[in-house]
Amino acid sequence: MVAVMQHSVLEEELRAAIVAHLRILGIKNLGRNGEPPVLTKDAIRAMHAMQRQELLERERSVLSPRLSRLIQHFAEGREIDPKHINPELVPVRAEDKTGLLFRLATLLWSVPVSRGFGRRMRFLVRDRFNGKLIGIFALGDPVFNLRARDSWIGWTVADRKLRLANVMDAYVVGAVPPYSKLLGGKLVCSLIGSAEVADSFAAKYAGRRGVISGQVKSNKLALVTVTSALGRSSLYNRLRLPGLIELVRVGTTQGWGHFHVPGRIFEAMRHLLELYGHPYAKGYKYGNGPNWRMRVVRAALKQLGMDQDLLRHGVTREVYVMPLAQNWREFLQGKTQECTVNRPSVEEIAAACRERWIIPRSQRFPDYVRWTREDTLGLFGLLR
Repeated sequence: MVAVMQHSVLEEELRAAIVAHLRILGIKNLGRNGEPPVLTKDAIRAMHAMQRQELLERERSVLSPRLSRLIQHFAEGREIDPKHINPELVPVRAEDKTGLLFRLATLLWSVPVSRGFGRRMRFLVRDRFNGKLIGIFALGDPVFNLRARDSWIGWTVADRKLRLANVMDAYVVGAVPPYSKLLGGKLVCSLIGSAEVADSFAAKYAGRRGVISGQVKSNKLALVTVTSALGRSSLYNRLRLPGLIELVRVGTTQGWGHFHVPGRIFEAMRHLLELYGHPYAKGYKYGNGPNWRMRVVRAALKQLGMDQDLLRHGVTREVYVMPLAQNWREFLQGKTQECTVNRPSVEEIAAACRERWIIPRSQRFPDYVRWTREDTLGLFGLLR
């Protein structure tokens, strides 16, 4: 009897916390009547600002003592020669300096960066010319259901289950200042389509058996998906290097997710499920899929008797795809067992990016040279 009363009190407190939080964010209808919540731009900023604040708090103890050393990897504008930008891909290792630098760089994103799920390939993009950081990108397991992607590929459910292992999602992409002022983000994104990335994928996942299907998968990367953070993306829009790289817009997401559920409420939801012995409360493990957090929130809302449409935050994002295999459609549809991947090198892509975007940008907007490391340091706010 006491346990039942305790559960009841916890549920009531959690319901009140959820409603109060969503009202603070400016979500007026709380997902009722099957309609997306009414969101203002300020509400969207507030959603991400709260999530970003939580991330900064988590990272402060690790990164603040190392900030003075890590900041030396960021360039000043005067150290950059647009004509000689020469990127190299540096694999990220969680246990060394590359892992710390990657974590620090992600804090520059206004939309907090996920740590990814399941398989992960993370890279620093470093300028050989001066040894400084140009930007970062990371590939992880894609979501199982993504309507825009699946419709564009022409997937059946069976094909998707068999071939999703040959698709990765770029869950963080971008340049750091002052390279970002030179359209360095387009360079970083283009490098996802390099031979070096395709080769790294093949080497890392050769002969791996799929957790869900139990089958040994092809070790070829056929396609990469990229999703904009908020609305229309100037970074991904018209990103094309003829004969080398093409990023294709295939649609938008439907405005569902969990990013507007803060960590404190999410953990309370997990605790609630744990009290009822729900399997989702045990935590994420590979094979559960990247939608684990959404499933936790959905299950908790159901347990609380609340509308599961609260997961519909209403922020639609553009979905892009970058084909890496020449016969990507035939392979992903299961019409052929061979995946033909023949990609340009980092050097070839970089040369095209310099001519297409970087050099013209530097000539039109030469103020990038005034950027200092102190300017970059100021962007880290609470870490200082």
